[in-house]
Amino acid sequence: MGDKKQQKRVFINDVDRYSSKHIAKFLSTCVTGEDSEEAEAVETPPQSGPVFQIVGTSSTKDDKETSLLELYTSPTREDLLERLLECDVVLYNISESTSEQQVEDATWAITALHAEIENFKSRKMFILVSSVMTWAMTKSQNPEETNVLLTEEEFRRRRPHPNFKTHHNLEKLVLELGKGKRSKLTGYVVACGLQYGKGENLFHYFFKVSWLMQMPQVPLFGRGTNHIPMIHVYDLGGVIQNIIELRPRTKYILAVDDSKNTLEEIVKMISNTLGPGEINLLSDQDAITMKAFKPEELAYLNISLRLDSFVIKDSFSLAWTSVAGMVENMANIVEEYQNTRQLLPIRICVVGPPAVGKTTVSEKLCNHYKIHHIRIKEVIKEKITQLKERIDGADPESVSEDVAADAAKTQLEICNKSMEMNAGRLADYLVFDILQEKLNSPPCRNQGFVLDGFPKTYEQGKLIFSEEDPENQDVMIKAPLYIKKITPEHVFALNATDGFLTQRARGLPQSVAEEMRYTEEELSSRLTRYREFSAAEETLLDYFDELEIHPEHIDVTTDDPEYADVVKKITELVGAPKNYGLSREEQEEEERKKEEERKQKVAAEAAERKRRNEAALAEMAAQYDEWQENLSEVQRQEKELHDAHSLPLRNYLMKYVMPSLTAAMTECTRIKPEDPVDFLAEHLLQKNQQE
Repeated sequence: MGDKKQQKRVFINDVDRYSSKHIAKFLSTCVTGEDSEEAEAVETPPQSGPVFQIVGTSSTKDDKETSLLELYTSPTREDLLERLLECDVVLYNISESTSEQQVEDATWAITALHAEIENFKSRKMFILVSSVMTWAMTKSQNPEETNVLLTEEEFRRRRPHPNFKTHHNLEKLVLELGKGKRSKLTGYVVACGLQYGKGENLFHYFFKVSWLMQMPQVPLFGRGTNHIPMIHVYDLGGVIQNIIELRPRTKYILAVDDSKNTLEEIVKMISNTLGPGEINLLSDQDAITMKAFKPEELAYLNISLRLDSFVIKDSFSLAWTSVAGMVENMANIVEEYQNTRQLLPIRICVVGPPAVGKTTVSEKLCNHYKIHHIRIKEVIKEKITQLKERIDGADPESVSEDVAADAAKTQLEICNKSMEMNAGRLADYLVFDILQEKLNSPPCRNQGFVLDGFPKTYEQGKLIFSEEDPENQDVMIKAPLYIKKITPEHVFALNATDGFLTQRARGLPQSVAEEMRYTEEELSSRLTRYREFSAAEETLLDYFDELEIHPEHIDVTTDDPEYADVVKKITELVGAPKNYGLSREEQEEEERKKEEERKQKVAAEAAERKRRNEAALAEMAAQYDEWQENLSEVQRQEKELHDAHSLPLRNYLMKYVMPSLTAAMTECTRIKPEDPVDFLAEHLLQKNQQE
């Protein structure tokens, strides 16, 4: 690309989905310079910058992985059409699912744009990213020919999978509306192969099962002999970039890489690189029963086509990410997969004096990070057991198993001879080789490990983790020396005084102390040897320092059986786990359980509140009834008291007052004076004087 190319606004639908997200990310990182490394070395021209400004729609409120100019969450069609008219390129991606809604939205978009074509201020491009599933039922013109390659030239003969007939119809609509040299709207259809890379999308199940190593064989569903057209998602982004910039005459383009791999070859390579190296052929129904794939996803995996795209090979300038396909580039794809999903191994080494708690701390770290606990004695025991099982379980009719059994027998004889010569102990070079093989096994490479108390010396560390080949060339148990992948990233040295460790060992039951070699005599001898190693001119910690893996020293001063403070400090230094969390289904189930628990808690709290309110109301009603009864009783008692107190007064009034007052009032009514009150007073006074 030239330095002064004009920026283009590109609309992309559903940028929160795998395919559209990475296409948007790829386009948004395209810059105007010829080479990004050169651009960094020289002064950047004023016009340099992203070639494409991305406008997108999403079902979520933001998209943190893609640098977008504008992001719209579920806009109305009126608003969306306004945004589309502002863009130079409109890209609708319907390659990931059989969703009728996606097809309907894309159909509306191309139709609405075509209706507004007279109002375009400049030429626009509509790109439909469809799927090779619209070719799924296409047959060779000559039935006798096998392994025939289909190309874009035959796109008119394509026959879709039954689930992709609407995709096929939309492809024809885009090509029809985009006809005409002078048309302001040019339509392109990109039929892309099954996409992989940057998390693996449809193939993620096989990667996850292999990475977790929870099955002895990776499931392969269906026949496995079907050829699958594929393309790396970033290569698909490159195809779209070339279409926008070159405007090719061919309007129907196949986007597939050069691989012609079968599903079995793909799954086998994933298993070999990440997992146990074995596959297990199962039916499609098993995939549904195991909830590995949905029926519509199995339709993709069952496609069998051999396609070849001459347009992208002859006309485009693609900087291929994976031109040879997933199988040929599996090492890079796996690395990309691990980085994208942050499934990075955590490698820890815990060292320290005997009885300081290395094994307990290591076990807790393994539980926290879901990684593997490596104890040298158990590793050796496991290896011997594996050799015996390989010898005993070999099928004599299988040449490969017979050869493997012979090799295992030879290795076991070497180990037995070494233990006979060394009082039951293996020679150091055998121990180192067995340990290297274990650390380089898929589980340790994928998830990581905690190396518990080994190595102990500078020389041992150098022999295990040095990039130089060991001096002994007669090693029979040999593992690939991927030194950088087995060297610990974190080293923790637990420290404690001899007195503290001795006191701790004394607190153990005698049987436990004997089993762990913590008796007073043995512990003293082991502590002396450890201190000698620590005081050597070159120590194990010095070796890690030379590798720039600087050990962290942690003092153990409290007799806490859980080592909570030690584990907390280590996890803070190492960081968060880099492992698979819950799957989407498990997350949904977990959220469902939490929601159910929340509802039950809310209902219980509401019921408890109701019970308390009813109890309070009942108590208040009872108190009110009691108060009413008490009030009536008080009123009755007050009346009786009042009656008792008022009885003498009534007698007094009846005897001394009422006769005189009655006579005065009778006389008053007879005479009817003008002032009856004065008359009564005068009458009573005279009566009193007379008496």
